[in-house]
Amino acid sequence: MAESESKPAKRPRRSRKKAVEPRGLTPKQVVGGQPPAAIERLSEAIVEDGGTVIGAYREPLGAQWQVLAALPIEMVGPTPYQRDLSETHVKRLADAIDRLGRYMDPVIVVRSGEEQYWTPNGNHRLAAMRTLGAKSMVALVVPEPEVAHRILVLNTEKAHNVRERALEVIRLAEALAQLDDRPERGYETEFEEPSLLTLGCCYQQNGRFAGGAYHPVLKRVESFLASKLSNALEVRRERAARLLELDAAVGVAVAALKARGFESPYLKAFVLARINPLRFTLKRGQKADFEETIGKMLASAKKFDAARVRQDQVARTGGAPDSAE
Repeated sequence: MAESESKPAKRPRRSRKKAVEPRGLTPKQVVGGQPPAAIERLSEAIVEDGGTVIGAYREPLGAQWQVLAALPIEMVGPTPYQRDLSETHVKRLADAIDRLGRYMDPVIVVRSGEEQYWTPNGNHRLAAMRTLGAKSMVALVVPEPEVAHRILVLNTEKAHNVRERALEVIRLAEALAQLDDRPERGYETEFEEPSLLTLGCCYQQNGRFAGGAYHPVLKRVESFLASKLSNALEVRRERAARLLELDAAVGVAVAALKARGFESPYLKAFVLARINPLRFTLKRGQKADFEETIGKMLASAKKFDAARVRQDQVARTGGAPDSAE
């Protein structure tokens, strides 16, 4: 072999993914065994409420018991702290169900009292069925009422935007503060992320607040609080007031840019990028202090000089448009 010839390069070894360990129940185990007393009582209550029990079974992953039942549609309602209905989505769902001539997607419900069932994930399907004049709903009835509090985990029938997610979370937090006033950080699963609590307070005060523009910064400065939920809500409202103050100052800067002839849907994103102190100072995974960060941004927004901005700088701005929610 000539010295100039080189040996073929070795192919890099592909790392083998670790095989997933099987868990949960076999098909036979899903319907096997005697239902516990709580499921028996729930089944009896469903019948007393005018519903029909189709069957009790254990869900295949966690082996938790639940009931498949047909319920009178007038007894089913949404949890009181979830997002508002989208009439467009309801109409689209009703048209699709009507064309198919079948209702194929049971909602999840919990029995919240006599002749009352709450669904944390089926409000649009429920409204669509009512639009079509349906008499009953098929539902998975879960015996644990706390399942209804985990809205963001279960509500997958229509994609959430930041506004919807934040309003759901703050409404849920206010309800839970009356039911179980434990520390805010004890509700991490229910609230998904702490920034949504602060944004939710902002939306309650200003329904047109552009929360999506501030969300990336908030995710880097917000953590769940150790104080009781009722006290934590006061902190969230104070933080929302600071954020709304910042938004007002940013609005003045945006107006100054427009006065100079800048026309772009990204003006707010541009201003926020210019006044964001975390862009180059915070490593991935690190958290900054909320008050310090928002205070610096507010000071920078008030000093923002639109006269020093060039058209090409705005043109390079990415991100969501100012009005995107």
